Amino acid sequence: MQANSEPRIPLSRDRVLQAAVAIADADGLESMTMRRIGVALGAEAMSLYYHVANKAALLDGIVELVMTEINDAVDQIDLPAADWKQATRRRILLAREVMLRHPWAPQLFETRTSPAVVVYHDRLVGLMHTGGLSYDLAHHGLHALGSRALGFSQELFDPSAGAGAVPDRMLADLADQVPNLVGMLSEVAHDDPDSTLGWCDDQAEFEFSLDLILDGLDRLR
Repeated sequence: MQANSEPRIPLSRDRVLQAAVAIADADGLESMTMRRIGVALGAEAMSLYYHVANKAALLDGIVELVMTEINDAVDQIDLPAADWKQATRRRILLAREVMLRHPWAPQLFETRTSPAVVVYHDRLVGLMHTGGLSYDLAHHGLHALGSRALGFSQELFDPSAGAGAVPDRMLADLADQVPNLVGMLSEVAHDDPDSTLGWCDDQAEFEFSLDLILDGLDRLR
């Protein structure tokens, strides 16, 4: 008698990318290997290469997947186009919500792109322009926002590489020479790790910087 079994779902590029993202979400980007993805999908690692040519193609694909998630989220925003500043703010904070669900993603977005990233920025520029900013001012705005346009801040120090501890040692050694930095850091605290995507990139710091930029652009408008 033949045993009953669920029909096997065929492999596809989308299934491979979705499995890769799930692994990175659970255990970090370094855990996302072809072998691990194959195990998650019940397939041989070599069979994955029919759908993603190599590791670089896999990384490009998951950037595309995360960016599509961002575009789908921000397309649901229902604010008048004339209220460009609030619409832009909401758009960027929604992008950040997606990034916080995939905290490994910013390091990939610093080195890779996809057509979906270009579409996102095109719509952001369109929102600014409809709200009264010239294209020239919108261009300045994109430069000022930098990675914040996508919901994260590129910082000088990378705590994932242990760099966060280096400034502490340096400051202790140079306390007499840099008393203002020592004084500032003794008062600063980031105590909500779930809102953080990098050193000094918690939600409060991110929104503070975002609002400064948007308020400045609104005045120049």
